[in-house]
Amino acid sequence: MPRVKRGVTSHHRHTKILAMTKGHRGTKHRLIRRATESMIHSLSYAYIHRRERKGDMRSMWILRVSAACRERGITYGQFMYGLKKAGVEINRKMLADMAVREPESFSSLVTLVGGKGVGLKSSD
Repeated sequence: MPRVKRGVTSHHRHTKILAMTKGHRGTKHRLIRRATESMIHSLSYAYIHRRERKGDMRSMWILRVSAACRERGITYGQFMYGLKKAGVEINRKMLADMAVREPESFSSLVTLVGGKGVGLKSSD
């Protein structure tokens, strides 16, 4: 059986790993064993945090809607309960976007739910 030299293959693999760990601190981007370990951890963190980001975004939307509701004299829970009772099916992402970009239409939703609707400019 002929002899197989594997220097090129392993060098390519090592180069790929070192490229993935570029920017890591200390020996974690220089030494191949440390870099491999660092790469495995970083890839698992990336996978986990991609899912975690969804919850972070949802809590940000809830914060925005809650702040806009409190400006208009109603709590977030009362507002969401009122929307459900009124049969309005708008998700939290759209509500947060409305609160920031279209405050007048958000105020009309608050008045529909039963809040005071005060806060920004009134049309009277």
